[in-house]
Amino acid sequence: SSRTARSEEDRDSLWDAWGSWSECSRTCGGGASYSLRRCLSSKTCEGRNIRYRTCSNVDCPPEAGDFRAQQCSAHNDVKYQGQFYEWLPVSNDPDNPCSLKCQARGAALVVELAPKVLDGTRCYTESLDMCISGLCQIVGCDRQLGSTVKEDNCGVCNGDGSTCRLVRGQYKSQLSANKLDDTVVAIPYGSRQVRLVLKGPDHLYLETKTLQGVKSENSLSSTGSFLVDNSSIDFQKFPDKEILRIPGPLTADFTIKIRYAGAADSSVQFIFYQPIIHRWRETDFFPCSASCGGGYQLTSAECFDLRSNRVVADQYCHYYPENIKPKPKLQECNLDPCPASDGYKQIMPYDLYHPLPRWESTPWTACSSSCGGGIQSRSVSCVEEDIQGHISPVEEWKCMYTPKMPIVQPCNIFDCPKWLAQEWSPCTVTCGQGLRYRVVLCIDHRGMHTGGCSPKTKPHIKEECIVPTPCYKPKEKLPVEAKLPWYKQAQELEEGAVVSEEPSFIPEAWSTCSVTCGVGSQVRLVKCQVLLSFSQSVADLPIDECEGPKPVSQRACYSGPCSGEATEYTPEETELLYGSLQEFDELYDWEYEGFTQCSESCGGGVQEAVVTCLNKQTRETADETLCVTSRRPPQLLKACSLDPCPPR
Repeated sequence: SSRTARSEEDRDSLWDAWGSWSECSRTCGGGASYSLRRCLSSKTCEGRNIRYRTCSNVDCPPEAGDFRAQQCSAHNDVKYQGQFYEWLPVSNDPDNPCSLKCQARGAALVVELAPKVLDGTRCYTESLDMCISGLCQIVGCDRQLGSTVKEDNCGVCNGDGSTCRLVRGQYKSQLSANKLDDTVVAIPYGSRQVRLVLKGPDHLYLETKTLQGVKSENSLSSTGSFLVDNSSIDFQKFPDKEILRIPGPLTADFTIKIRYAGAADSSVQFIFYQPIIHRWRETDFFPCSASCGGGYQLTSAECFDLRSNRVVADQYCHYYPENIKPKPKLQECNLDPCPASDGYKQIMPYDLYHPLPRWESTPWTACSSSCGGGIQSRSVSCVEEDIQGHISPVEEWKCMYTPKMPIVQPCNIFDCPKWLAQEWSPCTVTCGQGLRYRVVLCIDHRGMHTGGCSPKTKPHIKEECIVPTPCYKPKEKLPVEAKLPWYKQAQELEEGAVVSEEPSFIPEAWSTCSVTCGVGSQVRLVKCQVLLSFSQSVADLPIDECEGPKPVSQRACYSGPCSGEATEYTPEETELLYGSLQEFDELYDWEYEGFTQCSESCGGGVQEAVVTCLNKQTRETADETLCVTSRRPPQLLKACSLDPCPPR
C-alpha cells in the first residue's frame, strides 16, 4: 500500500495544478464546464489533462425551446446543396446520439450537420445523460457526472417511492341520449407517468385548471406532441384506438374526458403516479394537564401540505388510504406531590374514580336535501367529568387519545322523485286526425305516487295522432278531443300543481258556481309558493317571484238552463261562455248512441250512427245547443241486411 501511495504521488507531481473552471456551456437545463491542467514532465504524463462537471442545473423556461432544436435551426441560414432548409432535430439516435442530425421540414432529407453537438446537450430526450466532447456521459438525478442515482416513480431523486401512489383503473362508456360526454378520470397537479389507452369509436379530450384557477380545454384533434399548460403531451390517434402519454409532472389539474361518437361502447384504461402532497406529522407533547400531583399529556398528529409547507385540515390527509394517522401518545407528567399550602390536584387520569376526558356530540341537524344526497352536521366537543359528576368542556387535545367522532355525514342518498309516463291511450278517432292521451305520474324511489317533481320537466300528456283509415266524410280540421275517462284523468293530473324547490304558481280549488242556473262564474286563489328543502315547509312569496304565465283565477260556469228560459245569450255571454274559457267543452259533448234501423230488410242497406248531446257528469241526454262548443263527430254509416232477398 505504501508503494501504491508513492506511485500516485509521483504521478500527480508531474502535473501542474488544475486551472479554474470554464464558463458553463448552457445558462439553464444542465450544461458542462471544464478545467485543464498542464503536464510538467518532458515525458508523457499519466491521466487526463481535462475534467468536466455539470453546471446551470436549473430548468429552462418553457419558451426557451429544445437545446438540440436550437442547434439545428442555426443552420437555417446556411445553404445545403445550394438550397435553404428549415431544420428540425432528430433525437434518440441509438448509434451516435451525440452527433447533430437534423431533418428538413416537409421532406425525408436527414443530414448530419455537425459531428458533435454542443456540450450539455441531452443524449436522449427521456434521460439526464449529456453529450460532452462528442461522447455520451452518464448523469444521475443528482445532476452529477458519473452518478448512477435514479429518480423513483414519484420523481424524488434516490427516493423510496413513498411520496406517491400508483393509480390504475378502467372506464367503460355508458351511452345515454341525454349525455354527449363524460369524465374518465381526474388527475391532480404533480402526477407523473400518465398513460391512457382508449379502445372504441369515442374520442378523448382534456380540461385543465391551474393552481391559479385558470381553466382551458384541448380537443386532441390530431396525432402529435404539444404543450398543454406547460406539460408535454404525446397523443396518437388511430381508427379504433387513441393513446395519450404525459411524462409529467403535471403543471395543472387535468380532467380526462370522453366525447361520445358512435353507437358502440368504448373502454379506457389508465395508469399514473399521484403525488401524496399531504402527510401526517406528529406534534410534540402538549402541556401537562396538572401542575402537580400527577397529570397526563398527549401528542397529536396534524396534516401537513408539502407544497405550501403549512398545516391544513385533516380531511386532506384522509384522502390517501396509505396515510395512516399516528396514534396519540399518552404519558404521565408532573408526578411530584402538590405543596400542602396551595397545592391542588387538577386532574388524576389514572384514578378509578376519575375518567379520562371524552368526546360528546349534539344531535344531527336536519338533512340539507330531501332527496338526491345531502349532508347533516353536528357539534363534537371534548368534555371532562369531575369527581362530583359535573361535566365541563375542555381543550380538544385532551381527547386526542381517541379518534374524534365525524361531524358531517351524508343523508337522504336515495333518488329524487321522477316523472313516469304511462302508455298512450288509443287515438280519439277511428279515421283521420285525432288526439291521444297518457297519464304522467310523479314516482318516488320506492315506486309510490308522490309529489316533488319539477313541473318544468313534466312530459306532455297529449299529442296528435293520425289513423291511416280513410274517412267517409272530409277530415276534421282540428283534432278531436278525447272522451272520458282518458281526458278527465289526464286533465286532472295536468291541472294538479305540487310545490317544488323552484318558486311556482300553486292554484287552490275552484269555488262553487255563483248561480244555480244559467251562466255564472267561479273564482280561486293563486299563490306563488316555494318548498324550503331544509325545513320541509312551504313559504308564500310575492307574485312577481314566480316565472311563467299565472293560472287564471276566474272562469265561467254553466248550471243548465233556468226553467222557462230560452237558451239565447247576449254577445258578451256567448264570448264568456264559448269563446274565452270553453267550459261547455268540459261539461257537455257529442257521443254516438247506437245506430238507426236498417234502411232495407234484405239485399243490402245502411244504418246511420245516432249522435246525441250528453251531460258528461250525469250521462243524461241534453239539449243540442249545449254542445255547440264541441265539434260534432262525422256521420258514420255501416252496411246491414246483406242477405239476398227471397225470389218473389
